[in-house]
Amino acid sequence: MKLTWTSKALSDLARLHDFLAPVNQQAAARAVQALVATSARLLVNPRIGEPLGEFESREVRRMLIGKYEMHYEIQDSTIYLLRLWHTREDR
Repeated sequence: MKLTWTSKALSDLARLHDFLAPVNQQAAARAVQALVATSARLLVNPRIGEPLGEFESREVRRMLIGKYEMHYEIQDSTIYLLRLWHTREDR
């Protein structure tokens, strides 16, 4: 398996960091580290996340990481990280 971050997921990660950093730089760094480290766990168990039914023809799943939600898609031997956000964000 291979893990690939989409440009939207990378933008989300930067946005989350930039939101937290002015208040607490260390908390922002810890949040980013936790999201990156947890996403790497998908390489061992890619189907750990809950399937999202609205993407019937694709294998899109979601995983909660603390107060953050991650959406990812499994295609053949690649896991694509699609989006990240804080669960209190209006999405």
